[in-house]
Amino acid sequence: MTSRKSSPAPVPARILLVDDNRSGLSARKAILAELGYAVDCAEDAAGGLRLFGRHSYDLVVTDFRMPDMNGDQFINELRSRRPEVPIVLLSGFVEALGLNEKNTGADAVIMKSAREVQHLTSAVNRLLKAARKPPASETAASKAKRKSRTQRAS
Repeated sequence: MTSRKSSPAPVPARILLVDDNRSGLSARKAILAELGYAVDCAEDAAGGLRLFGRHSYDLVVTDFRMPDMNGDQFINELRSRRPEVPIVLLSGFVEALGLNEKNTGADAVIMKSAREVQHLTSAVNRLLKAARKPPASETAASKAKRKSRTQRAS
């Protein structure tokens, strides 16, 4: 019998989920947790901001219509603190309010519907994958710095 060293399991992405609807919050948390993500929940934007200030999140999923602070106000506050964190905005009013990535500041805007689960899981996977890859411009800048150092050393 040969023993194989297994590499440590990757650390799951940590997601903050904010929604004032408890059943929607529970359902989305269960779906994301089943996919292997660590999920923290808040029932309002104030609670979401407290958690966001205490922990490091890889992605945020938020509802649009919430008491005291709506989704785009919440997104603006998150962006002022950590602009690089991907954000998914959920709403049952996407079309009626004309919500999109440009006017909300979210990286993905998803309509609450029968296909929400598919759209949510797809957006979360896509955004997390993109966030873990260095941007092409950063890679080019890194190569230019290395080349410059090499030329100076010669």
